[in-house]
Amino acid sequence: MVIVAGHITVESGQRDAYLTGCVDVVAQARSAAGCLDFAISADLADTGRINIFERWESQASVEDFRSSGPSDDQRAAILSASVAEYDVSGERSLFSG
Repeated sequence: MVIVAGHITVESGQRDAYLTGCVDVVAQARSAAGCLDFAISADLADTGRINIFERWESQASVEDFRSSGPSDDQRAAILSASVAEYDVSGERSLFSG
């Protein structure tokens, strides 16, 4: 399993527009082969921060989806980014049901 996690920052006044531009990407990712979870969301404490979380079955699944990255407009809006991939060998459920 591969987890992609981190955050990007955009101008506070541009965050909502940026997130609106991500709706189709989230839908495409969630329907992609090997995607277990995919979220791009507003941070509750920082008005310029956007949190990224993805969970994939394999590195191959991530790479297949990554062939299409952010649009040029989205890339231009990013002020900074701290996002990394993590290889996971196991998991434990914290909640049942």
